[in-house]
Amino acid sequence: MGFQMVAQGRAHQPCAACRMLRRKCESDCLLEPYFPAEEAEKFAGVHKVFGASNVIKMIQMVDETRREDAVKAIVYEATARLRDPVYGSAGAIFHLQKMVQELKVQLESISARVLESQAQRDELLGLLRNVNHLDRLVHPTNAPVVDEGSFMLDDAVLMAYDPVKFPAECDWFLLEE
Repeated sequence: MGFQMVAQGRAHQPCAACRMLRRKCESDCLLEPYFPAEEAEKFAGVHKVFGASNVIKMIQMVDETRREDAVKAIVYEATARLRDPVYGSAGAIFHLQKMVQELKVQLESISARVLESQAQRDELLGLLRNVNHLDRLVHPTNAPVVDEGSFMLDDAVLMAYDPVKFPAECDWFLLEE
């Protein structure tokens, strides 16, 4: 019978909260599901910021179905408070909002550049198509400079300039700042 008691004692390890508070961890411990023995540092941060009795009160105020989410929020806020004692998670939220605003500005700038590049591409394609439709080039002295066939673009050559049929893959852009 003594062996069974020892085996039971080894099977049930105290949760991180009870271990840190140096108290006996009962089978109905409120903190055990949320702070298992292997996550002692998680409870240590929560205990340092809020205190064990306040954490227990906060968990008891929440419906059982939402307690896991509440504990996650408490752990997140405690971690944020340890990193930034003044602003806590609000500081992280403000920082992320600032980043979102900066990214929106960058997106608008890049979108404008894309539209400008598309307009330049369309203009160049128009010029190439105009070259394709020239009957012949005439020198100011009204004498043909070159054979008219040398400036005519057939469909195979035109395909190389059509971004729909043959997309240009280049990594250079002229950046204006």
